[in-house]
Amino acid sequence: MPSSVQRKRIRKTPEARRAEIVETAARVALTEGLECVTLRRIADELAVRPGLISHYFPSAEDLVAEAFSVAATGELDSLLPADRPGGTPTQYLARYFALSAGEAYDDISRLWINARHLSRYRPVLRDRVSEQELASDERIEGLIREGVERGEFRTDDPRTAAIQILVVLDGLGSHANTDRTDIPETVKRMALTTAERELGLPHGALSDVPPPDEPTQRTGTAESTEQADPADPAEQAEQAEQAEQAPAAEPR
Repeated sequence: MPSSVQRKRIRKTPEARRAEIVETAARVALTEGLECVTLRRIADELAVRPGLISHYFPSAEDLVAEAFSVAATGELDSLLPADRPGGTPTQYLARYFALSAGEAYDDISRLWINARHLSRYRPVLRDRVSEQELASDERIEGLIREGVERGEFRTDDPRTAAIQILVVLDGLGSHANTDRTDIPETVKRMALTTAERELGLPHGALSDVPPPDEPTQRTGTAESTEQADPADPAEQAEQAEQAEQAPAAEPR
């Protein structure tokens, strides 16, 4: 008679498992670089077999590209939310600059440097870099157009203004790997100065602006992403392989 009743294992759904893999890869990319995102490395991080990772991402190149996209999208949503119900365009633009100039965003600046370099040799990643650049352009352009409609900004070409602002920010971000302690204050606020000039704002208009009154996010119990049955074929195969390799239990 067995000494204990075997507990039914709880398995993640395929969607939850894939999201876990991508989020782990994005974290590794941010902290260590895209070169460190390999199928074996992510498998080690999650304590699973590499075959489970390759079930979702047959090519490491696909996982690298997805990891960059997730990290870059998360950065954009944090810097400038798509939905902005609680503030003015001026407030959100000032907030955008304040956050992007902080040391907390050095990791994402390094990731962009890393991705643009590697994209020369990796077509899948190159496409994702282009997509994320376009997303940033469109998000800033949309904010500028809203500001023009409200009479806060003045420009005849929101698209060009957005690109000029982002080019300056990219230039400043390229120094994320260097010592910036001696950079003059005029250089530090180049992006602000560019935005104020291009949007018809007086000098200092984007400094010391009160933050937008953003609604507090409601917290609660998230819907479970796990299920009792091991529906994922990859995990079923892995479980079977482990069972075959495990030594037989001796009867008591």
